[in-house]
Parts: sequence; C-alpha cells; structure tokens
Amino acid sequence: MSLPETMQLSLGPVLFYWTRERYADFYREAADWPVEIVYLGESVCSRRRDMKLDDWLGLGRELTQSGKQVVLSSQTLIESEADLRDLRRLCDNGEFRIEANDQSALQRLSAARLPFVAGAALNLYNPATIAVMARAGMQRWHAPVEMSRNDLARLLADCRSEGLDQPCEVFAHGHLPLAWSSRCFTARHHRKPKDRCQFVCRQHPEGLALRSQESKEVFTLNGIQTLSGACQDLRHEVSDMAGMGVGVARLSPRAEGMAGVVAAFDAARRGELSAPDPLALVEAEICDGYWHARPGMDNSRATTAP
Repeated sequence: MSLPETMQLSLGPVLFYWTRERYADFYREAADWPVEIVYLGESVCSRRRDMKLDDWLGLGRELTQSGKQVVLSSQTLIESEADLRDLRRLCDNGEFRIEANDQSALQRLSAARLPFVAGAALNLYNPATIAVMARAGMQRWHAPVEMSRNDLARLLADCRSEGLDQPCEVFAHGHLPLAWSSRCFTARHHRKPKDRCQFVCRQHPEGLALRSQESKEVFTLNGIQTLSGACQDLRHEVSDMAGMGVGVARLSPRAEGMAGVVAAFDAARRGELSAPDPLALVEAEICDGYWHARPGMDNSRATTAP
C-alpha cells in the first residue's frame, strides 16, 4: 500500500570530515537519489575549514537545480567569537534556509525573522516549546534522537490538537549523534592536542569505533562529537512513522553504501520494502532501541528474526 505523499526523505549533513573531492563526488551522486531534502554544511567542528561557505552555497545551487530542497546546517557547539562570526555569515546567506542546532543560531534567525529548521540538539519535547519555536519562525523540527515511538506519537497528537502543524523529522538511519565536547577525542586517541590535531579525523571517514572490553562497538568517535557505536535503522518503521504523522525521515550520510540506504528507504515509503530481515544496509551493527523505549544500542530485530 502506498504511503502518504507527505512522507519525505532527507539527507542529513555529513558529520564526518571528508576531502573536498569526496564531498563533490558524494553530492554529485546524491543529486540523482530519491531524496527531497539535502542538508549541507559543517555541523561538528569549526577547525574543518576545507569547505568554505561559498563552497557549500555552490553545492546548494547545483542540488537545487536537481530539484532538491537545500538547508544549511549550523554548528552544534559554538566555542569562540570566530565561530559566532561564521554563524552570522551562515544565517545571513540570503539563499537557503538554516537548520538551527544551538541557541546562538536560534537567536540570530528569530531576531532577523528568518524561517528555520529546528535541529535535534535543540531538544523539543513538548507542545509548549514547539509553539514558542513556531512563533519564532520554525518551519520544521527534528525530534530528539532518544525519543521513543510512543512518546513521539503522543507529542505529535498533542501538537495537532493545539493547531501546531510544523512537520516533524526523525533520525531514521545512521550513527546517532549523542554528545559534543570541547575536547577532541579523535585527536586525543592519536595523542595530539586539539589545536594541533593535524586533522586526524580525516583518517576516519566513518568515525573511529570505541569498543568495550567485550569488543562491542559502544560509541563512534568523530572529533568533538560522540555518536552511537551501532547504526540506527528504522527502514521497517517507515509505514508506522508516516501513519503517526512524521513528515520526514532523515538519513545520515556515510562514506560507503549510501545509495543502497536511500533506495531501501525509498522502497519502504512506497510500501515496496521486502519482509523484515536482520540484514544491515551497511557494514555496521544495527540498533533501534530508543525507538522502542529500550536501551539505545538494542536491536529489536536481532531477537525476533528466525
């Protein structure tokens, strides 16, 4: 059965540090993928300066010509006046909507009366907060990544009852962004100071796995950002997500296998996904625990698969 046309797919910002050539190749391919929304920009670390704002704007124009809705993501952890200057330039770009990932971006955008997308890091948990954000110019909001399916369903129902119709976005595939720190854990792993890191995170285009003594991947280190060790995969929940009112499923870019991820979610929203199976779309452990109100690293299908 076909799902509502309002269910869209988005490609989140690249969280890892890639070369300019890899970015160009990735978005050249993404222009032909069945995603409606593409987020661009550096949302993790201000030291990753290879891609300037003009470079992101150039990519945005090319993707717009391919029919994509482009959004520029702001940095999640602002640490300096230089970061604020870059943020002001981003918010004042004059072409593309911004995903606000911290209060600095929110203040800048609301003061300028510019429409924006509220990122997951803003932690929107109740209709009262969503109403405040809507009055400030919010056009779409991303649910907190740890919010369960049932809690989100109640929140969406409450929003509808209060006349709040801004679309909700859910992190449907990728390593879950969990925390940000003023420390750079990747640099520390390589025994380098943060301000002389030599950009060692580029050696890990899909992050650096942090394993427990039992060799289980607990976290993925990505510079100052900590991600889940396992990769969230909600492809078999897409029908339910659409039914409860989720407007957008976000897919977080990976260096390898992303075309297959997009194809699987596109099939899922069209009701053409094959029967549930435990196979991963990418070479990583799978999780969906938060969605099912369980520990985030749990995989519900690992226990139910034949």
